[in-house]
Amino acid sequence: MNKLIECVPNFSEGSDKQILDSIAEAISSNKGVTLLNIDPGKATNRTVMTFVGSPEAVIDAAFCAIKVASEKIDMSKHKGEHPRFGATDVCPLIPISNVTFDELVPYAEKLGERVAKELKIPVYLYEYAAKNKERKNLANVRSGEYEGLKEKLTKKTWKPDFGTTVFNKKSGAVAIGVRDFLIAYNINLNTKSTRLANAIAFDVREKGRIKRKGHPVIGDIVYDSKGNPSTIPGSLKYVKAIGWYIEEFGISQISMNLTNINQTPIHVVFDEVSKKAEKRGARVTGSEIVGLIPLKPMLDAGKYFLKKQNRSVGVPEIDIISIAVESLGLNQVKKFIPEKNIIEYYLDTLFDDKKKIIELKATEFSDEVARESPAPGGGSVAAYVGALGSSLGEMVANLSANKRGWEDRVENFSAIANKIDEIRKELLFLVDEDSNSFDRIMTSFKLPNNSEEEKKIRLTAIYDSSIYAAEVPLRVMNRSYDSYKLIFELAKNGNQNSISDAGVACLCIHAAIYGAYLNVKI
Repeated sequence: MNKLIECVPNFSEGSDKQILDSIAEAISSNKGVTLLNIDPGKATNRTVMTFVGSPEAVIDAAFCAIKVASEKIDMSKHKGEHPRFGATDVCPLIPISNVTFDELVPYAEKLGERVAKELKIPVYLYEYAAKNKERKNLANVRSGEYEGLKEKLTKKTWKPDFGTTVFNKKSGAVAIGVRDFLIAYNINLNTKSTRLANAIAFDVREKGRIKRKGHPVIGDIVYDSKGNPSTIPGSLKYVKAIGWYIEEFGISQISMNLTNINQTPIHVVFDEVSKKAEKRGARVTGSEIVGLIPLKPMLDAGKYFLKKQNRSVGVPEIDIISIAVESLGLNQVKKFIPEKNIIEYYLDTLFDDKKKIIELKATEFSDEVARESPAPGGGSVAAYVGALGSSLGEMVANLSANKRGWEDRVENFSAIANKIDEIRKELLFLVDEDSNSFDRIMTSFKLPNNSEEEKKIRLTAIYDSSIYAAEVPLRVMNRSYDSYKLIFELAKNGNQNSISDAGVACLCIHAAIYGAYLNVKI
């Protein structure tokens, strides 16, 4: 599966359109990245740009943007309300799908090394990319800001992770890191009271509320030994929250930033706010996601609510998302549209110039295979037959999970259905990938073949594409067999009213494995 990451660099310029357009062009000109948003701020004299793509493409685009910013922005003349210490102040890499924090760290290091070497800008690594605890927090890394950077560079404890300690007067420094996706999330209440919304926000946010003697609102503030106000922590880590009234909707909301959705996922936040609201006599009526959200937290939420209902989680992805949307009340104030609000789905609408095979209707797919073009051919059909067999197996698992009297076996059958669902999705991906691998071979044969160097490049391309074209059906064989083992178990121990479905599933899987084998051999 393709790896997808997001990059959200902050540039120390908020009003000069020519400069911002130059930076945006530097990003957009890189193949494989999509610039999603440009958010300039005049008061802060700062602009946030958001773009996505593969890790390799993203760090190339990030370097180009940092380079243009270093040429166009003069930090010695910069003024703005937001803390900053460089022309490109921060440049975080954020995993979206099929990539982990640990896998992203080398990319942050590669980008940092290149920036320091080619642009002579000191680079500090922060968050998950940090080399020590002191540099994990961005506020620590940026302390002293641009004005204190020259002196900071002379301190041994603040030697840059990449680059020299020479002060770059024009560009300052840049912080490059790996961090979690930040979600702007609002929860709706059945009240117009900002005070009540704030009280609930203070109950849950990590920062909590100021500790007071006696009365929790008007009592004297309690101070610690250092003279700072003591606080009572809230119940949710990695959550920032305030309460406010939205005149447009006629309700109060708890407005939150979720800074670590792996540790504190959106569904946990929703349930916790619901509990705290009920204790204070209020009721949660729905919620709102501001901007885009990755697919994973939506799937996690949907599966969470399915488990609460003692239902199987091994169901189609769109059904899981639908459960999440309804359970979180995401349609209350404005309609949640997966194709516009989920990053991966949104990108599919931007990138898909050519319609995928798996998006064709059954009759269209049959017609496409019947045509005289060599692809899609047997490899794609084998993968699709395997996916259909897996679909049947998944159905048997879900019918078994929901069989009356088998309530104590739901978790077991749900786990099997979920495993088969993952296999099914991969086989559907391989339907198109088999056709794509054939196209790669054809493309490599069309490469120039004149000079010795061109011949060498062409032969290498033909070899690599041929190997990959064999690897795809081999994956179909392996994943289909994984599915077969699970379905065979269901045939023995699952709902016997569905034994014929399990049998057809196994026959489909057999055809997929043998069909893919023939494509490996050819």
